[in-house]
Amino acid sequence: MSALLVTAAPPRTTRLEPVTVETYRAVLARSEARPSFLQCPSWAEVKDGWRHQLLGWGPESGPGPTGVALVLLRPFPGTRKFFAYLPEGPVADWSDPDVDGWLTPLLHHLRAAGAFAVRIGPSPAFRRWNAATLKAHTGPGRRLSDVLADEVDPLGTAVAERLRSRGWRRCGGDSTGESDGADAQPRHVYQVPLAGRSSDDLWNGLNQEWRRNIRKARKSGVEVVVGSAADLPDFFRLLRITEERDGFRLGRSLSYYERQYAVLNAEQPGRMKLYLARHEGETLAAHTMITVGKRVWYQTGASADHRREVRPSNALQWRMLLDAHALGADVYDMRGIPSTLDPDDRAHGLLRWKLGTGGQAVETLGEWETPLAGTTNHALYRAFQAYLARR
Repeated sequence: MSALLVTAAPPRTTRLEPVTVETYRAVLARSEARPSFLQCPSWAEVKDGWRHQLLGWGPESGPGPTGVALVLLRPFPGTRKFFAYLPEGPVADWSDPDVDGWLTPLLHHLRAAGAFAVRIGPSPAFRRWNAATLKAHTGPGRRLSDVLADEVDPLGTAVAERLRSRGWRRCGGDSTGESDGADAQPRHVYQVPLAGRSSDDLWNGLNQEWRRNIRKARKSGVEVVVGSAADLPDFFRLLRITEERDGFRLGRSLSYYERQYAVLNAEQPGRMKLYLARHEGETLAAHTMITVGKRVWYQTGASADHRREVRPSNALQWRMLLDAHALGADVYDMRGIPSTLDPDDRAHGLLRWKLGTGGQAVETLGEWETPLAGTTNHALYRAFQAYLARR
């Protein structure tokens, strides 16, 4: 495929073209954006039913790409068109005021490749709330957007305005900042900062309930171990129990997790780990953890319905938190949280549990979509939105 040359304003020429896996990884390794596991080349192999492209761009006369994108392409049934999705990407310099200098070539390339619409997930954060702030404002009918944030990222605000002025639509809307279920990836996440902290600092950052539960697990003889691929069926069995108990369904199969475990660890040994909490020879809880550079994610957790009083999940999280710290990670990301602060809302229980670690609730910029130029593309985009609404 030939390179696409687009002249941006102020005058500069950007070269955008497919890149090799090796080139793509090299850009990720030196990026200051701290890429997500969703932007690793291996993630394309996890996503069954999607095609993919690895793209890179930079100055025409430069030594190589300065930004990259993993593009997942989902065919639209009955057509030769695709929905293009860049999960938590692209990996770009979002502080560049000339967003069009690299975004326009990207959109032109995707349109030429047959995409009718594009969804991206810009990396800058938008707002942050400390645990103490949210605990103080918990109450009937309240949501995150009702609480003044402890931090507002000016870059996130600027990027949102730049995208909005170019016709991009924020999934789930802009007015309230609430989008539970509208984004493919969670807009609200929970993060525990690790940089510059000792293990004692992490322990003291836990609330009294968490410390009490961890001590209870130790006293009860709960053992935490790192499992292997052979333990994934046990993890999946517990996940189905958790889905039934907590009233949600991820809709993923055992083969999905087996594929994820295999391809992530083939790319980097130890990238994905499975932690198990056992008591009296029985696995009571299992959590997965993913590491990329200095970022660590708690991805998926599952637990049994019985013997919950020995607190296996608290023991697991404490071990994972310590392991992330020992790896030199800057942040431990506990992934999605609901936006409700209403204690009577069933979903609030997950947020309350994560608040006990003493970290921060973070509102990302969320995901943004735009149809690509052309009457047919706009019609397909409307049909696609109707399909998502029915789902």
